[in-house]
Amino acid sequence: MSRSFRAELVKLVRRPAVWLLLAITLALSLIFTYLFPYAGVAGGTDGPNTDRALPAMLPDHLVGNSLGGLPVFLGAILLILGVLTVGGEYGWGTWKTVLTQGPTRVEVYAGKLFALALAALAVVLAVFAVGAVAAALIASAEAQPVRWPSAGDLVVGVGAGWLIATMWAMLGAVLAVALRAVALPVGLGLVWMLAVQNLLAAIAAPLVDWVATAQQGLPGPNAGALAAALGAPGDTPGVAATVGGGQAAVVVCAYLVGFAVVGAALLRRRDIG
Repeated sequence: MSRSFRAELVKLVRRPAVWLLLAITLALSLIFTYLFPYAGVAGGTDGPNTDRALPAMLPDHLVGNSLGGLPVFLGAILLILGVLTVGGEYGWGTWKTVLTQGPTRVEVYAGKLFALALAALAVVLAVFAVGAVAAALIASAEAQPVRWPSAGDLVVGVGAGWLIATMWAMLGAVLAVALRAVALPVGLGLVWMLAVQNLLAAIAAPLVDWVATAQQGLPGPNAGALAAALGAPGDTPGVAATVGGGQAAVVVCAYLVGFAVVGAALLRRRDIG
């Protein structure tokens, strides 16, 4: 499995699409977390959130700001990464070539998942790093005190972000195996993350009690609750304290493991072609 893991890391590093997804992730995080809010403050825009926009962009809010996009928008990019990593073998017809080199299906798949987990950690660390730079620059420009979160808070925040990001990547992987493609898994995954789960939360849950109850067991709402428990702004799409942070962490972890196991079982039993 170690050889498969190393091979997948090389493929991820050398694949231009991976770097493009990382650039999009960082750009979205900076634009919607810091650039637009700071433009409103600097331009003197009078809005309902203007009075709290500047304090929310300072370094002491780094953990919450870095986690806010992961339940929906940044998480969708991790889902695409998971689909590309696993589904690309179907699109290029290279599964048979890989498997004839000696490793079993499960070994190759496990190597892909470990590489995805490491890539998810790299993405989360990059989001925290660029957020720290942006927050420090804003604090300096506005002559505000620079107070960073404690080391413990940073570790917990990065760990929670890694958990959420890896869960979405694993969802992309299992969709790629189930549908043996790239385009359809990406499309269905994005429809679920960007449309269906938001419609359930905004329209169905307030009207139907069982939908509101079911929301507490779905991956998106639990990812949003975990981010909310660590300080993510409540007005961020997908972020809401529907359950406690401890329960949210357990549910997200359960989905992560479940997606990985289901994907391995499907890959082992079904035809590659």
